[in-house]
Amino acid sequence: MKRSRAIAGSAAALAVAGLATMATATGAAAAPTAAAYNSACGSGYKVVNSVPVTGKGTVYLTYSATTGKNCVVTVRNSPGAPVYMYTYLTATDGSSDYVYDSGQYTSYAGPVYLPGKGICVDWGGAIGSVSVSVSGSNCGRLAAGVVTHH
Repeated sequence: MKRSRAIAGSAAALAVAGLATMATATGAAAAPTAAAYNSACGSGYKVVNSVPVTGKGTVYLTYSATTGKNCVVTVRNSPGAPVYMYTYLTATDGSSDYVYDSGQYTSYAGPVYLPGKGICVDWGGAIGSVSVSVSGSNCGRLAAGVVTHH
């Protein structure tokens, strides 16, 4: 009798654990996959910073030690029908042009490039009506800067 209760208890525990696992797997499947950097900036560019466009994608700031340039690209989590997208990059101190790309895109906006050796940069992007910007970051090193979500 004790043995059958133990087996019944174990079976119930396994059933509960199985349901919990299924619920976790279902919840994970429902979450959007974060956009990975797509190498749009070209060879030699490495990701030095990124910021999520809440629920929509990610803006990546990359840098090439060979060229001394920064590059920014805004990537959607899930490519699909064209939506308004925007990406930009500029020197925080105003010593360079403001470079940007915008339009109706299916997967990413950009890339945009700017000499960036030893300077702080402002950068960001938008997907649909959700935008994000980072001010005063990567001043010749990995630095978070000030993130603003719009």
